[in-house]
Amino acid sequence: MRRTLWAFAILCCLGSPAEAAGIQLLDSGPALSGAIWYPCAAEPTHVALGSLSVGADFDLKGVKDCPVTGTKLPLVIFSHGRGGWFGANHDTEEALADAGFVVASINHAGDTFSDSSQRDSLSVWASRPADIVRLLDFMLDNWKDRAVIDPAKVGFFGFSLGGATGFVLMGTRPDFARVASFCKETTGACAELHNGAAPPEPIHDARIRTAVIVDPAPGTLTRENLAVVKVPFQFWRSQFGGPGVGDGSGTARVAEGLPGKPDIHVVPAGHFAFLAPCSAELAVAVPRICTDVPAGFDRVAFHREFNAAVVKYFREQLGER
Repeated sequence: MRRTLWAFAILCCLGSPAEAAGIQLLDSGPALSGAIWYPCAAEPTHVALGSLSVGADFDLKGVKDCPVTGTKLPLVIFSHGRGGWFGANHDTEEALADAGFVVASINHAGDTFSDSSQRDSLSVWASRPADIVRLLDFMLDNWKDRAVIDPAKVGFFGFSLGGATGFVLMGTRPDFARVASFCKETTGACAELHNGAAPPEPIHDARIRTAVIVDPAPGTLTRENLAVVKVPFQFWRSQFGGPGVGDGSGTARVAEGLPGKPDIHVVPAGHFAFLAPCSAELAVAVPRICTDVPAGFDRVAFHREFNAAVVKYFREQLGER
């Protein structure tokens, strides 16, 4: 079913009351650096993260190390975009935790705002899915509160290159020959492909039962490799695109080739509209990710609807608490 946004009636469909988001920070080296959000009975405050090397301080809404409330909770794993960080979609992560989900997100080492060591290499196509598998292993096997999670209810949320990462995890084999046919760069993955480097073998994870895929990097995605995806998912794309996804025609092509009858949403904005609304300080420090297209697009109002729709979808797929 294809939908164009700006129908705020969906906000009325989220029957159960919200709770506060508890937050535990993960800091086990580059392999597990991020946060876990979850339902908590305390009043939310703010968890300061300090400067993230972009000239602005960050904090997250929630209660640090609050005891988890609930049992048999569904789990949603997040994968950020190229050059992003674990909290790039923090408002969506908080909304899911408020609604009774456990949410976990980590930095993709080598492909964050402060670490570009793998960003343009083929290796990122192996390391990103491996990061998600590692995070899932940790959450289900080693997290101190793992007993609250229902391991049969695992969802995935991926933005931009994180969306393409999700498709890999759900069974696709990236079409690097397609990429090599049109890329012209003399460095990075393009040069590796033209020099005959073997692309990494894709890493799949059958524990993922459903997904929300948001404006995925389209280069490696085709009708043929998407046909293998059997996991239900909700698909969002921006009308006008932006860095990493082109002018929007690539994600439109991907949407046309999706298997089955996925829930597709087209947003009349640019790629960065899916990132959490920016503070005034961040808008000054990094205007590129805070300036929306077209001018006047209301990211705050959009995220009220976006977050409600994501919560509703995961509730329908993974069940009410």
